Amino acid sequence: MPKIAIVDKIHEDGINLLKNNPKFECEVIEDLSKKNLISKLPSFDGITLRRGKIDAEILEKCKKLKVISRHGVGFDNIDTNFLKKNNIQLLVTATTTSVSPAEHIMFMIMNISKGIDFFDQAVRNGEFESIMHMKHNTFELSNKKILIIGFGRIGKKLIKRCLGFEMKVYVYDPYVEKKVVDSFGGIKIEDLSVGLKEADIISLSVPLTKETKNMISMDKMKMMKKNAIIINTSRGGIVNEKDLNEALNKEIIYGAGLDVFEKEPPDNNNSLLKNKKVVLSPHAATFTPECLSKMSIETVQNIINFFEGKIDKNSIVKI
Repeated sequence: MPKIAIVDKIHEDGINLLKNNPKFECEVIEDLSKKNLISKLPSFDGITLRRGKIDAEILEKCKKLKVISRHGVGFDNIDTNFLKKNNIQLLVTATTTSVSPAEHIMFMIMNISKGIDFFDQAVRNGEFESIMHMKHNTFELSNKKILIIGFGRIGKKLIKRCLGFEMKVYVYDPYVEKKVVDSFGGIKIEDLSVGLKEADIISLSVPLTKETKNMISMDKMKMMKKNAIIINTSRGGIVNEKDLNEALNKEIIYGAGLDVFEKEPPDNNNSLLKNKKVVLSPHAATFTPECLSKMSIETVQNIINFFEGKIDKNSIVKI
């Protein structure tokens, strides 16, 4: 009977799916310290992983391990080189993590474009009358240009919402054919620099890899319009945080929305935490009951499918 470790608690719907399956034994592990994981994980055949880091030192102890199923789509918290060398399968939630993140991106865009945080605080401070006569840096989304970098599941949900606001949508993704982008009503950009110069809003939906590390740094920000907004809900490290803070302070770009950070949680001295030109959230783009339930079920179902020999090819990560 395969023994499965649920590393970091997930929604109860997923846990119950595994607990109620008589073909599997499972245990929830909430202590994510390296010491505890090294102690606990060697006895398991499979792992579901939400938060926590699984490095080579931990994996070296896991002689029985055959599969890791990620609760999400990113896998920068796993030593994929070790998995590849030891023929350990890596799976992700390929179908359920798209609607909530796309909505979260739109929330950040709307928050910044309409000055919601500023207006909310002003009303609470008794400045209702004075605010009405001030010049506001707000703007309509209609006819604005957005560049979606990464046209996977989230990008495809996002474009529908952007078109609903009558925005012009550019897409940069070297791995997606022009006809696919065309079918969604977007305009495929072959040269990232061209898109960055044209866009009013840049939204990132790409994994953190060697190629995407610091993908958006000062040289790219200087290409953007002064009214440009950067939204990053994918992974910290794709946008260089030091450069972003400088670009905002020097008015090289207008604003940003960040759901992810290079270090999570970010250090208290991270300058972006005090920068009022940034809208922040705690890696929470999937934090809806609907999304968390569906993610937990898909995470567990991937494990079940693996051991039953009917794995969904869309969930497989090619490493």
